[in-house]
Amino acid sequence: MALCLRARLSQYFVYRQRSNSRFVHSSPNLPLPPSVVSIGPEHEKEARSWLSSFRAAATIPKHLAELSFSCSSGPGGQNVNKLSTKVTARCRLDAPWIPLWARESLMRSPYYTKSSHSLLMTSSTSRSQASNVDDVLSKLHALIAESAAKLITNSPTEEQRRRVASLQKADGVRRRTQKDRQSAVKKSRSRKDWD
Repeated sequence: MALCLRARLSQYFVYRQRSNSRFVHSSPNLPLPPSVVSIGPEHEKEARSWLSSFRAAATIPKHLAELSFSCSSGPGGQNVNKLSTKVTARCRLDAPWIPLWARESLMRSPYYTKSSHSLLMTSSTSRSQASNVDDVLSKLHALIAESAAKLITNSPTEEQRRRVASLQKADGVRRRTQKDRQSAVKKSRSRKDWD
């Protein structure tokens, strides 16, 4: 009897571990960003390395966002009425894993909620609650990565600076000759001595 119960329990735990393994996130914590408010040339390399490791995480772990569930709307029959598959993720904007330089652009995003100073995102694309959790966390991850990457600029190399300067100089010369040509045409039209 005890052996049978133990075998059933071990089968149950193995089954549960297999069924939950597809929803387990790869990294328990996200990398902490450098604590700089604006990205200058001196912090650019550090910010880029943080961004690449943040993008490698691919999603935000569940424990870093407050998740709530509600009934979804739209088509789906009785599944919509009986199950809470819609997922709402709320993440405070002052979380330590959100970079300081990206917070201002995140505050201008349509997902920002001023009353709670947080990002609020929902997902009801799937009939499965677990799929919607993964979807909303990956959307939140993409939003933060996009707003952080937007402010990291590429500083040009010396060769690029020289090329831009030569192009600007050539454009100035071309513009000047075009203006001189147009001026000469207008001057030839305005002559009064036609006789």
